[in-house]
Order: sequence, then structure tokens, then C-alpha cells
Amino acid sequence: MQRPRRCGIIPPLAPPTPGGTRPGVPVSNESQTPNQRRARRKLPHRFAPVAFAFYMAGIVAFMMSLVLTALNGGIGPDYAWRVLRAYLYALPVGFGCVMLVRPLVLRLVALTVEPPGRP
Repeated sequence: MQRPRRCGIIPPLAPPTPGGTRPGVPVSNESQTPNQRRARRKLPHRFAPVAFAFYMAGIVAFMMSLVLTALNGGIGPDYAWRVLRAYLYALPVGFGCVMLVRPLVLRLVALTVEPPGRP
């Protein structure tokens, strides 16, 4: 019989005990440590490239919005609002671009960097 596949975030549940609770599953979040709660909220490893692209695009888009807004319109009383408005457009565009060029960048890195274990 094949073992059921885990989906990453939700652990498999044990059958309930006679008291109605499941072993290993706390009744409330108060009985969990902060590290246990944080570990349950993490994405599965297969989403690591998407998470990397999202964070990279978000940080770069925000930095570019700061600089380009200052260069384009100067730093005035409405600077922060103009940066946020520019960022709303820059984040999705940046994320799409990072996801689009990722395969090309991986190939370029493989062509220019020695694999691990080689002198």
C-alpha cells in the first residue's frame, strides 16, 4: 500500500482518542511555542523560487520607485504618495520580469560559475 502524500503545510492527522482530541495536535495556539506556530505557516520548499522572486522583485521595485520618483518629480510634500503609487505598478511588473528571466539567469550563472567541488 502506498503511503499518502503530505501537502507540506497541513500535517496528517491521527485518529481521535476516546476523549475526542487528536494526539500531537494541540487544542489551541496558546499551547504552541512561537517557533512551532511560525513553522506551520511556512510555504512548502517547492515554492522557494517563487518566494525568492517575490521578495527580490518587491525590494528592487521599491528601491527603484524611490530613486526614479525623486529624479522625475523631485522630493516634495507628496513624495511618499508618489513613491507608493509608482510601487503599485512596479511590483507586479518586477515580479513578472524576475519569473520570466529566471531560467535565462540560471543558465548564465551555470556558464560562468564553477560547480561546487571543482578547483
